[in-house]
Amino acid sequence: MKKSEPLSESYYYILLCLAKGANHGYGIMQMTEELSKGDVKIGSGTMYGATSNMMKKGWIREIVSDGAGFERRRQYQLTDSGRDALRAEIKRLKRMLENAEEV
Repeated sequence: MKKSEPLSESYYYILLCLAKGANHGYGIMQMTEELSKGDVKIGSGTMYGATSNMMKKGWIREIVSDGAGFERRRQYQLTDSGRDALRAEIKRLKRMLENAEEV
């Protein structure tokens, strides 16, 4: 198996938020701030650059919103490949934490 490269903090949080279900960019930005207790803030430029790159990687896909009044809002959904990337990162972070605790 190919060793995956570490995810940036913004990629990690975007994938983590989408693991809870499809969401739009602003919703992901709000959820990231909430999950990180204010430590991580993703700006709109970072958000849309990251989602564009992750769509190219096949980790997320854009879906049509079915909510009334939100038809034009881009929503993103995690793919199986994106879920695998998130799991690999969580495993890597746990291993790093375990290593730190051994020291």
